[in-house]
Amino acid sequence: MSKEKLIRKFDKQSNLYEKRRKKQSERKWRSTLLGSAKGDVLEIAVGAGANFNFYPKDVKVTAVDFSSEMLSKAKVSAAESGIMATFVQSDIELLSFPENSFDTIVSTLSFCGYDNPIQLLDSLNTFCKPDGQILLLEHGLSSNRWMNRTQKLMEPLFNRLVGCHLDRDIMDILEKSKVRVHRVERYIYNTIHLVWATPNKH
Repeated sequence: MSKEKLIRKFDKQSNLYEKRRKKQSERKWRSTLLGSAKGDVLEIAVGAGANFNFYPKDVKVTAVDFSSEMLSKAKVSAAESGIMATFVQSDIELLSFPENSFDTIVSTLSFCGYDNPIQLLDSLNTFCKPDGQILLLEHGLSSNRWMNRTQKLMEPLFNRLVGCHLDRDIMDILEKSKVRVHRVERYIYNTIHLVWATPNKH
């Protein structure tokens, strides 16, 4: 799927994302993960701003998304949550920031959509300060045989309709990247992963 078509798809989904934000979907997972955020935060694929309500109030967020409709919703969320945020419209995989720019880097439910997720993680490794952290909430391929098979069967249709992949092996992607994983929590037949990682600067 072309990037332009993918952007249009997510533009159209922005109202659905906003409804999920207001319902505080994934509240338990987001609050568990994002309470660790600190300092200057880079959030990639911010969507409709579902994470803003769960950040500590003293962080400063640089929020990036390729969808203008998502960003307009995210701006409302930041204002309602009292979070200081700067918004950047950009293809996440083409992002460029100086090395060691951020104390915390956050991605929630976005690694299903990238063409080169390992390469992107390596970029985040560069953008993160040596003593910083990378916080991820991602969905991926289950370790349960039945669920695994179902995800693979649904993958082509789901990708065409929603624009993301159901069959990404998140832990394999992390292992092949430069980042160092320190803690993982898994939920729903190991389809949901909460990950606390740090950059590897060597």
